[in-house]
This record gives sequence, C-alpha cells and structure tokens, in this order.
Amino acid sequence: MADRPSTRPRKAVAKPKTAARASAKPASAGEPATPVPPTPAPAPRPTRPQRRRISDAAHAASSERGLYAVPDPCDDEPMPQPAAMPGTSEIEAAIGGLVTILRTAGAAVGMSGDDLEQRIAQALAFVRRRLTGDYDIDDFGFDSDFTDQVWLPLLRPLYRRWFRVEVRGIENIPADGSALVVANHSGTLPIDGLMTQVAIHDEHPQHRHVRMLGADLVFSSPVVGQLSRRAGTTLAANADAERLLKSGELVAVWPEGFKGVGKPFSERYRLQRFGRGGFVSAAMRSGAPIIPCSIVGAEEIYPLIGNLKGLARLLGTPYFPVTPTFPFLGLAGLIPLPSKWIIEFGAPIETAGFGTAGAEDPMLVFELTDQVRETIQQSLYSLLMQRRSVFF
Repeated sequence: MADRPSTRPRKAVAKPKTAARASAKPASAGEPATPVPPTPAPAPRPTRPQRRRISDAAHAASSERGLYAVPDPCDDEPMPQPAAMPGTSEIEAAIGGLVTILRTAGAAVGMSGDDLEQRIAQALAFVRRRLTGDYDIDDFGFDSDFTDQVWLPLLRPLYRRWFRVEVRGIENIPADGSALVVANHSGTLPIDGLMTQVAIHDEHPQHRHVRMLGADLVFSSPVVGQLSRRAGTTLAANADAERLLKSGELVAVWPEGFKGVGKPFSERYRLQRFGRGGFVSAAMRSGAPIIPCSIVGAEEIYPLIGNLKGLARLLGTPYFPVTPTFPFLGLAGLIPLPSKWIIEFGAPIETAGFGTAGAEDPMLVFELTDQVRETIQQSLYSLLMQRRSVFF
C-alpha cells in the first residue's frame, strides 16, 4: 500500500477492545491518536505432570542406564598425584633457606664436602624431631638431644679455638656407672663448668654426659635457668645429687661456689673453703668414686681487680666484677681473654667402703673433704709449673 500524504493523519488500526483501551480518551480531529500499548495475553498455565512414585522412577532410570565397567589402569599411564597440602611451598622454602644458611655458616668455619652435608642432615633431623616431639626430657629437665645438637656445638669454638683446652687423665673417668667429679672454681663467670662439660663429652671414649650441680642463682633467671636445665645442670642439693649418683649418672660439683668464682685476681689458684662437705656425704651414701679435677687457665679470662658491692646488692648478685676490660669497654669487656687451659682429672678416691654409716660421721666426712681439696690444690701447683705461658 502506498504511503499516505503526511498532511493526513493515519487511521488507527482496529484492535480488540480491552479494559485499558475502553477507558482511553478518543483523539480529537486534527490531533494524532495516542497509541495504546497492547495488553499482553496471559501465559498459558503449565500442565501439571503426572505424579509417579519414587520407587517406579528409580526402577525406570536403572533399567534405562546400563552397567559401566571401569578399565584396569595401564602400567604406562601415570598415577594421579595427591594434591599438595596448603603451606607446603612455604615449608619447602623455609627448609631451603635453612639449608642455605647452614651451608654458608659451614663454609665460613672451614667445613666442606661430606662433613658439611652430614652436619646439615643432622640439623634438619633435629628440627624434625622438635616439630614432631620425638625427644625425651628426664625428671630433672635434661634434654640430651638439645645438648648434643645445640648446646655443645655452641661451646666447641671456645673450647677448641679460643681456650685451646688440653685434657689430661680422661681415662680416670669410668666408662659407665656413677662418679662424682670435684673441681676448683674460678674465672669471675662460671665458664670453667661449661668447658669441663665439653671436655668430658668430647674426649671420653664413651662421650658421657656430665650432670652439673649449680647454685640457686643459676635457676632464678628465666632464660639461663631453663637453658641450664636442658643442658644437664641440676640444683646443688644433696637429695638431687644422691638420686643422680644412685641412678648411675656422672655428676660434677664445684664446692667453692661463688667464693671461688668471685675471688680477687691476687688470690688466683688458691682454693677457698669447700663448704660442709655435702658432696662427700652424697658420694658415700651412693658408693660413687670421687674424681678430683684441676682446671688451669680460667683465672685469667676475667682478672677480677674490683668488686662494686653496693651495685651487687642492688642487683641481687653475690658480686659485681670490675676487670681491666669491664665495664670500661662496655659489652666488649665481656669477651674473655684467650688464656691457655689445662683440665686434669686425677685418680679416683673410692668411697664404697664407707657406706651410710660413714656419711653420718662428721669427722670422717671432714677428713675426706680435706683430702680431696688438698689433692686438687697440689695438682694446680704442679700444672702451673708445667705451663709455659698464660696464653700459650
């Protein structure tokens, strides 16, 4: 159909009347009609499917679906790998970083090859045991795994390279069973006990651990006390000493205590009083032999030339040392002087024949205590005569 002229309006196409169209106002002449939107037809109502019982539907589905045979896996086909646990990449990165640090540290101290790789493997095994809890701690807090893998390796550079410790008479320490090592105490700081621990473990054929008896002040510090217990130190009490000796442990005691460690440099290598002889009575009750131990070289690491008693009382310590380097050089004054050390273990003094009755006799305990003290003192004089120099 041809288009009509634009001057004439178009006729509206007739549509079926609806409620909306019936209510619309008709257009006047000469005015275009307003289009009315058509009303959408209502959607047809869906028919409700015929209900079927669930059992019938399941039966029909199973009859239409056939059985499926799973083929056997081929030998050449790769097996699916389990999904990686979350955090695996971080753990592997941490282990890789630890290995790199250990190799760098080992190369810095001159280790290489199989020795270095063996040390790295031991370190990784130690970390694994710590994470899994596969280690033992005894009733006194001693952790042999920590001592072997952490504590002793930290002390060995001082023992071997700084103090260059020479050990004599290590054969006097029994291969097994209990024994009580009694040594002189000196050096302002108790480093002589640590070096004795390394000497017995590294030089003895059985690499025995020594259980050291320490003063109350050692365990009052939250850090030092915990490390000391892990490394084998126990409170210096007769009950604990007897218990360790009766269980077959190797025990070490420094009966001079703080009187020996804090004595002036002018009194070096002069033994102080050995207390009341409690260590002797403990050895008598347990029947353990007493092994005198003489240590030369510890007196010179921190020459004590003064004691600030007022500051010591304020800090709650037995003394506050003044040495040629401390406190004048600050923290650098805590570096010990590299003196030459000699540790000598004397012949054992048997106590098995005294028994419990001998431990209750004060005169017998005093005589045996004095015998041990005189043995150590004479050995110190002999070693000082043999030493060429303080530092060589």
